[in-house]
Amino acid sequence: MKNGIHPDYHSVVYRDRNADYAFLTRSTERSDKTVEWPDGKTYPVIDVQISAASHPFWTGRTRVLDTAGRIEKFRAKYAKFSK
Repeated sequence: MKNGIHPDYHSVVYRDRNADYAFLTRSTERSDKTVEWPDGKTYPVIDVQISAASHPFWTGRTRVLDTAGRIEKFRAKYAKFSK
């Protein structure tokens, strides 16, 4: 690797406040906010709006659409044009 051309790759905490979930990883992102991690060290923290802990797909709280009802409504609405 060439020296001086790569961004700084350091430890960062990503925090999802909606789910009260945080995880420590490495990233090139920067933040002025910091948080003390359970290991006693202070890391930059990046707040995210959604993560695997709060996303409906991963939590199993997805909404099921009533497609059969919607199809019947469509057919009833446009039945007069098919005659």
